[in-house]
Amino acid sequence: MSTDYHINVIDHEGIAHKVPARPGMPVMRLIADAGLLIRAECGGCCSCATCHVHVDDQWFSVVGEPSAEEENTLDSAMDIGDTSRLSCQMSFVPEWDGLTVTLTQDTL
Repeated sequence: MSTDYHINVIDHEGIAHKVPARPGMPVMRLIADAGLLIRAECGGCCSCATCHVHVDDQWFSVVGEPSAEEENTLDSAMDIGDTSRLSCQMSFVPEWDGLTVTLTQDTL
């Protein structure tokens, strides 16, 4: 029996999109595959902040804190918040079904 997972992505205009999700896939790739605007210039190497998202407050403790390497890269991002993460460093797991993230100015 197949289970359909999804994440919710709030775009730059405040519009919510229900995006299909597959376990093991970076959240950045899920967003890009859905056709939403995300630059992701480094392709997921944690060397830029162009996939920076804000994780919804209720999900941040589930998703967890960024690694030290991710925090260093986030230092170059705009609009850093308490729930900032690089979506390339977040590999989707089934427990994240329904996760909500908001795209930031870095992704434009």
